[in-house]
Formats: sequence, structure tokens, C-alpha cells
Amino acid sequence: MGAGIYQTLRTRTQKKGYVMKISILLENGLFLQAKGFGADGTSVGEIVFNTSMTGYQEIITDPSYAGQFVVFTASEIGTVGVNDDDMESRGAWLKGVIVRNYNPNYSNFRAQQSLHSFLQKHNILGISDIDTRFLTKLIRNEGSQMMIASSKIHSKEELKKLLDEADHISQINYIKEVTTPTMYIHNQGAWNDETLSYNEPNTSKTIAVYDFGVKRNILNELTNVGLKCEVYPAHTPASELIRKYQNNEIMGVFLSNGPGDPLVLHDVKANIQQLIQAKIPMFGICLGHQLLSIAHGYDTFKLKFGHHGGNHPVKKTSVEITAQNHNYNVPEAIKEIAEITHMNLFDNTIEGVRYKNEPIFSVQHHPEASPGPRESKYIFKEFADMLG
Repeated sequence: MGAGIYQTLRTRTQKKGYVMKISILLENGLFLQAKGFGADGTSVGEIVFNTSMTGYQEIITDPSYAGQFVVFTASEIGTVGVNDDDMESRGAWLKGVIVRNYNPNYSNFRAQQSLHSFLQKHNILGISDIDTRFLTKLIRNEGSQMMIASSKIHSKEELKKLLDEADHISQINYIKEVTTPTMYIHNQGAWNDETLSYNEPNTSKTIAVYDFGVKRNILNELTNVGLKCEVYPAHTPASELIRKYQNNEIMGVFLSNGPGDPLVLHDVKANIQQLIQAKIPMFGICLGHQLLSIAHGYDTFKLKFGHHGGNHPVKKTSVEITAQNHNYNVPEAIKEIAEITHMNLFDNTIEGVRYKNEPIFSVQHHPEASPGPRESKYIFKEFADMLG
């Protein structure tokens, strides 16, 4: 190929939002090169895959993905652009997205910008033109692992040095980054497909939400069943919430989803133990579910490659298809103090529990979906009903 033709192709590609070349090194030694879009730079994180077919913006803005590279099994990403209404948090926290094909020519009446410009704004790497089926099978067979990607460094040896020196995701407390800096009140309800806006339901009960990286749609669904949400930073002392409960200012506490290894959250564990002792009604989702188990003395364990996607069957009395996003799980021994309410039919891991003789229950999957099926939304009503 002549130099002039190559330069023309390079210019056209850059106009569409590509960095042209990005180099990748996995913990197992696999070295790959691909095309990049979004931010320019170098990032280290854990690689996982997500099997959802829609909702890439919701996934990218889910704080639970902080510190991770997400491989999308959906082959085409970018076609509907990005808009403000579909944000699941105030920003984006993952390290990068890995896709088979990035389409810069987005087309949707709700779109406000391209995925490329959104990733640039939030300093997140985009990686495309890579065999995502191969990467998904690799993660399935070998498990989640650390990786490094760079649009500036293309030496395998230099990338390996940086990867070896980086902290492992299990050593990093990402909660400090994703939690709200100050308390705020959330009173927005669920999305209305007819009006293309969020409902504003009446709320008759007030709860406190511990924000470990809460998704906006979780707050929307809590509000939609009549719960006014006071959202607190993750470092808020339990004594503050206990005082509010005893003064009838709140009726219960919700423990949110969030990123990272729950076993490193020692201060959070201590706070939850105090809430348990105070007999406060509680409901937890995902990380909140795991933290309740740990606070009761039952440590979590890490799954080989985690559950990430919108097609996971969970059995209660019937089978629900659920949205999932977690790398950690509660142990079977939890049945000593809790009733097992939900089970994952893919691998028979625990998906939900109700604690014996305590006003506390939790689920591992995501009943708020966004993206994903909505068959588990009844769980929010169960929490509201438990509060009286």
C-alpha cells in the first residue's frame, strides 16, 4: 500500500473517532493489537464479558464496573449513540470497553453524542476490531484476569512491566470513587415509554440508601413503589442512620450495588453490623447482598468469571430471567441463618436470601434491570410492604 493511500485511510479513520492502534496484554501473557476509539492513553484493569444484547450505555455508566474492561458479546456497539436519560450514574467508571465492531455513525432520535465522544469525555479506552468471541471463550475457560491496554505503548515488555507493578483489582477500594460526596434526596420514578420521561410518583415512606455505587434505576424503582430515598455516602456512620430510624425519620435502609471485592470494605462491614444489631429493616442488591452475608459472619468467594448479562435464569417459585453483574457470591453455609429464596439455574449459586428472625432480605441479581428483563421488579414492592 502506498504511503499516500495509507495516510488517506488513516485520516478518514481518525475522523470517525479511531486512535488507529491499541495494544493489549492479558495477565496470561496474551498480546494483541487492535483499533482504538474514545480516550487516548494507558489503563490497567480486570477483563470480564457481558452477554446483554442492548443497553451498552447503561452498562458503561454502571459504577459496579469500576476498575474493569468489559467485553461486549453483542457484535455491533455505538449504533444508538449516548443520551443523558440513559445514564445510570453521574459518570462512567470502567477502564475500557472491548467490542467486535464500533459504529461511529449513530442514529437514534434520543441520541445526543457518539459513544466515542462520551468515552473521550470520561477518559475511557475503546477497543474495537478484535475477536470478542475468542476473548469471551478465553475468560470463560481461564477466568477473569487483569489486563493492560494502551494507545501509546506498544512494547509487550513495557506493558508487562506496568501490568506487574499495578495493584490488583481486589486490593483497590473503588467505593471511595463512585459514592456520592454528599447526601441527596432522590424522588424520580421509573421511565415512562409513552411520555419519554421519568415519572414523579408520590412517596409516603422514607428510607436511607447507602451508596456504594448505586444505579439510578434502582433508586427509580424504589421511588416508584412509594419510597423517598435519602442517599448517603458510603462512609456515613451507622450511628447517624440508627438515630434517624429511632426518631422515625427513616423506616429502613437499602444497601446498594457497587464495585470490587466486598471483603476489603472493613468499615462498611462494621456499619452494617451495627444496623443489624439495631434491628433496622434492610434490603440489599448485589454488593449490598454480599455485604449483609459478610456482616453476618459468612465471607463471600470469587466466581471463576462472574455473572454479567441480561439472560440469567433464576428460580424462585417460578423461573425469572434476570440481569446480573457480579464476580463474587455468598457461600452455601448462609442457609444456617437464612432462607434461600432464589437460585441461579446456570450454576446453582445463591441469588437471594431472607434472614431468619430479622427484617432483612437481599438478592444477588439486579431486579431493576436497565438493561435487561424486568421480571424481578416485584422485589421492590416486597421491600416497601415490609416497612409497613
